[in-house]
Amino acid sequence: MRLYTYFCLCILLVLVSCNSRKESQQVQTAGNELYADGISITKHDGYTLVCIYNPWEKDAVLHSYVLVPRENELPENLPQGSIIRTPIKSALVYSSVHANAIKELGHLPSVTGICDAQYFTMDEISEGIQSGAITNAGSSMSPVIEKIIALSPEVIILSPFQNAGYGDVASLNIPIVECADYMETSPLGRAEWIKLFGALYCEEECADSIFTRVTTEYNQLKQLAEKAPHKPKILSENIINGTWYVPGGDSYMAKLFADAGGRYAWSDIRTSGSIPLDMPRVLEKAIDADIWLIKSFDETFSYSKLKAQNSMNAEFKAFKEKNIYFCNTGKSTFFQDFPFHPEVLLKEYISIFHPHFISGYTPKYFKPLIHE
Repeated sequence: MRLYTYFCLCILLVLVSCNSRKESQQVQTAGNELYADGISITKHDGYTLVCIYNPWEKDAVLHSYVLVPRENELPENLPQGSIIRTPIKSALVYSSVHANAIKELGHLPSVTGICDAQYFTMDEISEGIQSGAITNAGSSMSPVIEKIIALSPEVIILSPFQNAGYGDVASLNIPIVECADYMETSPLGRAEWIKLFGALYCEEECADSIFTRVTTEYNQLKQLAEKAPHKPKILSENIINGTWYVPGGDSYMAKLFADAGGRYAWSDIRTSGSIPLDMPRVLEKAIDADIWLIKSFDETFSYSKLKAQNSMNAEFKAFKEKNIYFCNTGKSTFFQDFPFHPEVLLKEYISIFHPHFISGYTPKYFKPLIHE
C-alpha cells in the first residue's frame, strides 16, 4: 500500500510540474504569441524538466524527461521521468528531420545510429554509414535489435504514433525521446521544438536564437503576403493507388498556404490530418485551382505522365494552364528542412503564388512541371 501511495505521489508530481509549466509559460510570455502546444521545458535547480503532451489525449502527458548535466551528481527528490544526462553523446535517430536539427546545433557527431537510411540525404550520414562510424539499424518499423544493443546509445529519438508501441526497443532500458513535433498544427509551433534539442544538447541559447530568427522572418514574409490583392486557389498532392490524400484545413501545410497568400481548396475542412478522397470529389472541389503543387520521388514526372496516370488530371485548370509545380522529394531536402525552417518554404510558396513580391528568388524545392 505504501508503494502504491508513493507511486501515485510521483505521478502527481510530474503532472503538477508539467501543468504548472504551461500556466507559467502563459504568464511569462504575456503579450507574446505561444506557438508549440505539445511541449513544455522548465528549468529547476540542478535539472530541467521536459514534458511531452499526448497529442491524442487532451491534457495528458505522453512522456516526461529529467535532464541533468552529466558533470553533476543526480539531485535528490527528482520528479518522475526518464533521466537523460546532457549533453547527449550518442543517439539513435529515426528521422532525418531530427538529425538535421541536431546538426544545426553543432552536434551531428552524436548521431551514432539511424533507422530508415534511405530517407537521410546528409552526406555526413552516408559517409558515416560507409565508414562504420554510424550504425544503420534498419527499418524504423522493425529495427535490428542486436545492432541497437551493440551500439548502446544513450537515447533513441523517434516520432510517436497513436496506439503504436516500440516492440523490443522499449525493453532495452534506453530512454526513448518521443518527438511529437509533427502533430503541431502550426508551422511555427513545430519549429519551436528546436528548443527540445537545445535542452538535450545544452545549446539553449543557440536554439532560442535559431527560433527567434525563424519567427522573425516567417512573420515578415506573412505580412508581405497579406498585401496581395488576389489569392490564388491552391491544390496539393496527387492521386496514388486510387486515393488522393489532401492536408486538412487545420494542418500546418494548409496554414502555410494561407500565410503565403493562397486560398487552399480544403481550408474549410477542420482537421489537421490528411483527408482521403477519390478523383471525382477532388475535381468537384478543386477543378478551378489556379496552382497545383505536387511532391513525389519520381524524378521523371511530367504533364504527359500525369495525364497517363489518370486522364482526369487533365481536367484541372492548373493542368490546362500549365501551372503545376513539382518537388522531387527523392533528391531535394524538402522533408528534412521545412519542419524547423518553415520560413524557407513560406518564401518559396510566396514566390510561386505572388512572384512579383519576391524578385530574383531561386526555387529550392518546387519547379515548374516539365511539358514533355
